[in-house]
Amino acid sequence: MKGKILIVEDEKKLAEVMMLYLKNDGYEVVVAHDGALGAENIDNYEFNLIILDVMMPERDGWSLLRKIKNKGDTPVIITTARGEEEDRIFGLELGAADYMVKPISMKELVLRVGLRIRGVKKEESESFTFESMDISESKRIVMESEIEIMLTPKEFDLLIFLCRNPEQVFKREQLLSKVWGYDFMGDTRTVDTHIKNLREKVNYCNKHLKTVWGVGYKLQIKL
Repeated sequence: MKGKILIVEDEKKLAEVMMLYLKNDGYEVVVAHDGALGAENIDNYEFNLIILDVMMPERDGWSLLRKIKNKGDTPVIITTARGEEEDRIFGLELGAADYMVKPISMKELVLRVGLRIRGVKKEESESFTFESMDISESKRIVMESEIEIMLTPKEFDLLIFLCRNPEQVFKREQLLSKVWGYDFMGDTRTVDTHIKNLREKVNYCNKHLKTVWGVGYKLQIKL
């Protein structure tokens, strides 16, 4: 099997078609037809990827996405009949890996699932230590002086990206592309807000996360 996928979708015919296409492509598939059953599966089993509808009975997709991201870093593809920019940005901010608007092309869905799962498998589980700051990428944990620092999914992703590329200066637009995704339509002020949050939450970032005026930001290792 290529991987284990959870589909949380209340449209039973759509869920069945998704399941058939994904099974034919070599995946093990579990289906939940409401948010409560989705939450139960998320609590009790591990999945390589989750396909998540937004509007569902019992529990909506946004609350499930938060639950998934609090548990770990399983990639999530959001599916919805709503194509508004605000919804798409909201889902990506919460940590969704991808976003598809219904009606969905099954061939495109299978392609996106494969890309996301292969992307996760290619990522190396790294750890970083800078002075008193220790980061476990695989566990998505940041420790400072033996105290765990609570970050949002995007704050963590931004910090990891900067740790992978120390001393390099990045424009806000580059950080939006690398951390939020090339098709993110949000304002560059989103970057400023997340930088500010990292500085407030992590002492190391307060000292080493530098503003390069007129350009962007960098993680400066040597002061």
